[in-house]
Amino acid sequence: MRALTAEQTDEYYALIDRNREHLTRYGDYRAPAASDHRAARAELLDDPYPSLRCGVHLHGALIGRVDLVAVDPPKYGFGYWLDHAATGHGYATAACRALIEYGATVLGATDVFAGVTHGNDRSSAVLTRLGFRAAEVFDTYTRYHRALAASPRAYPARR
Repeated sequence: MRALTAEQTDEYYALIDRNREHLTRYGDYRAPAASDHRAARAELLDDPYPSLRCGVHLHGALIGRVDLVAVDPPKYGFGYWLDHAATGHGYATAACRALIEYGATVLGATDVFAGVTHGNDRSSAVLTRLGFRAAEVFDTYTRYHRALAASPRAYPARR
């Protein structure tokens, strides 16, 4: 896993392009799925700081994305998606676990929240494996929460 930047636009766009149906199956990622190359590049050019936008890589190939969103630090939002062909192998769980651990130990995150559209049982299962619990049920999605034992740190210095 590493920062997902504009230098990876072609690979990121190809990932989106081959996963349009997968990304919209439950309505979760309609905006990225509707992206053209220019929109994907613009998204990656936008500096997410203090949030984190990471690409998930397997054998050097980009297979997904995991984000830790600084909503109200030390409380963070969380999102992820993988290439349809890469699902079911534990890659999402491993990548999410690593980013959550980073958030707790480096950023001082105390809480992480994620939303999962009703019917997306595989994403709910990932969150459950990571220790999240359903916190609130809405019309179209369930909000999950995980409290973290964070070390008391401020944001790292901006590079």
